[in-house]
Parts: sequence; C-alpha cells; structure tokens
Amino acid sequence: MKLRPAGPGKPQRSAYLFLSPWLLGAGLLTIGPMIASLWLSFTDYDLFDAPKWVGLRNYRTMFTDDDHFWNALGTTVRFVAIAVPIQLALALGVALLLAGGTRKSRPRRGLGFYRSAFYAPSLLGASVSVALAWRAMFGGGGAFVRVLGWFGIHTGSWIDQPQYALYSLVALAVWQFGAPMVIFLAGLKQIPADLYEAADLDGAGPIRRFTAVTVPMLSPVILFNLVLDMIHAFQSFTGAFVISNGRGGPSDSTLLYTLYLYQRGFVDFRMGYASAMAWVLLLAIAAVTAILFRTARGWVFYAGESR
Repeated sequence: MKLRPAGPGKPQRSAYLFLSPWLLGAGLLTIGPMIASLWLSFTDYDLFDAPKWVGLRNYRTMFTDDDHFWNALGTTVRFVAIAVPIQLALALGVALLLAGGTRKSRPRRGLGFYRSAFYAPSLLGASVSVALAWRAMFGGGGAFVRVLGWFGIHTGSWIDQPQYALYSLVALAVWQFGAPMVIFLAGLKQIPADLYEAADLDGAGPIRRFTAVTVPMLSPVILFNLVLDMIHAFQSFTGAFVISNGRGGPSDSTLLYTLYLYQRGFVDFRMGYASAMAWVLLLAIAAVTAILFRTARGWVFYAGESR
C-alpha cells in the first residue's frame, strides 16, 4: 500500500494543533494580562469601581511625588548589588570544589551526596516556611544571633534593626545558590583538559590557571547565571514580606520594590498605580539586561571566536 504524501498545509496545521495548548495558555495567562496591566497603568482603578483614564498621572506621581517609591528602588538596587555577586562567587567556589578542581583527577567519594546537599536549598525556593525559619534564626534569641554571641559579637535581633535587616534577606538569597552551582558544574565539565595541561607546561600556578583558563572559558556561563540571578533578585518578594510582616520595616530597610508594589495594589487598592510600577520594573530589568549583554562583548569569550 502506498502512503500518500501530506498536503502542503497539513504539516503546519498539525504543528499548530499540537502547539495550541501552549499558545492558548500564553495568550490567556501571559500576553492577555500583560496588555490589560499596561492599559490599567494609565487608569485610576481600585478593584471595585470601573477604571478611570488618567493618562500619565500614575507615572508622574511615581517619579515626582512618591518618596517611598525611591526608597524601595534604592533598597532593591542595594539588595541586588550585594546578593547577586556573593551568590555567584559562592556558587562558583563550591562548583570548583565539587568538580574536583580544574584538572582531571580521580572521582572523589561522596561527590554525589555533596552536590545534592548543596543543591537542596534551591529546591525549597522562596517559600513561606523557609522565610519563617529565617525570621526565627535572625530574630532576637535566634540561632544566628546566639552563634555571633559566642564570638563576642552582640548585635541583637537583625530583623528589628535597620542597619542589619536587609542583610538577613541577602543571606537568604545567597543561601539558595544551588541552581547556579549546578550550571557552573556543567560549564566546568566542558572546559578542555588540554588547556590546563598547556598552562601547566607554561608553569602557571592554580591562581593563574583559574584567571587565564577557567574564567575565560566559563565566561558565557557566568553571564548566563548573572542575568538569571539578577532578574530573580529584582523580583524577590516572599522573604521581605514574611520577615517584615508585610511592612518593609524597620524604617523601610526591607521595603523591596515588589513588596511596595504589593502594598500599593493589594493593601491600598491602587491597582492602576501598581500596574504602572510593574511596567517600570519590567523596563528597568530589560535595561539592566541590555547593559549586561552590551558590556559582555568585552569580557565574555566564546570558543572559536577571534578577537
């Protein structure tokens, strides 16, 4: 029996048929709400009455008359600038240890267990239970505060002091370094061993091998992790909400941008204003990402690329 070839339009129709669940979900759950929020950002909407068109008033108020907006933005930028580099440095350091160094060596016993143990916190994510445990650890009489007291460092409750509260959120973000660590591990496995052998023949030490071989060959992975972690850090919410009881205190020291957005939208019922804040956040993340990709031309190395 001969099989008839499919008509010119049948493969395309079949492809769209299989893609239809995803296309439907993307349209109803992502694209549609984004368009609606963009329109709401130009309105005065309180969830109860019909939206009233106000043009650019929400954006103008945000940038000129809202001091809390600038406080939240500054706190978020400071959080991202501290948490992301520390998390990536810790993830890379642990990945180097778990990869057995930067040279070929015999497999070490227990590596699978340690990889799973270091990755486990990332599986928990930014859950409420983890944030509650973190609040208990860094609060008055918490385990972390008691350990510092053993070394003669008496700081008191971190979450009740403006100079320390933000660093409790930084510690929570840094603690969950498992995801970038796994990506670094995969990148380290792709570095050719002959590069390290050539460096050895040239008399390069461990530090020189790391800076001249590991970092350049791993730079695309570093960029990938940097972009992902930066986006995730800008969107941090659960930890700040739980640790500060939704207030962003003390003295706005934990008032991250997303927490302030939540307050405006779901506490003050200024949904139009919150939508405008969401679009400003989207544009800010897009701008920072574009800057990272723009500057990456000077420090990211791709194998086979000539400079």
